[in-house]
Amino acid sequence: MVNYWLAKQEPSGPRGYNFEQLKKEKKTVWDGVHNNLALKHMREMKPKDLVIFYHTGDERQAVGIMEVSSKPYPNPKEDNERFIVVDVKYKKSLKHPVTLDEMKKEKKFKDWELIRISRLSVMPVPKTIWDAILKMSQT
Repeated sequence: MVNYWLAKQEPSGPRGYNFEQLKKEKKTVWDGVHNNLALKHMREMKPKDLVIFYHTGDERQAVGIMEVSSKPYPNPKEDNERFIVVDVKYKKSLKHPVTLDEMKKEKKFKDWELIRISRLSVMPVPKTIWDAILKMSQT
């Protein structure tokens, strides 16, 4: 069974990485996560899971979908094994980005981590919310 996730990334700046770069490169290592709850979520990821790529910063919007292509493994750039990464690959762009403001207007989103724990960088996405985001991206 596929699980659904959302992963945030600053699209610009010195540590920035955006969805267009992933689209061009086709795959990347999702790294740089240090928050304990976000790491817990990443440890639950498995190949074939789907992930909404969310631009943070000034944009604050869901822009595309990635697929997890590896099990979590220790980040080779870190000395501490508790810091993990997963490999992801480009799946598809959303027809229209879905902004945080649009999501906040939907009652069904009110208890979701994106709304409640705004700093969390990796989180599960309930299937009902996943479907709603995809539907919102079509209009």
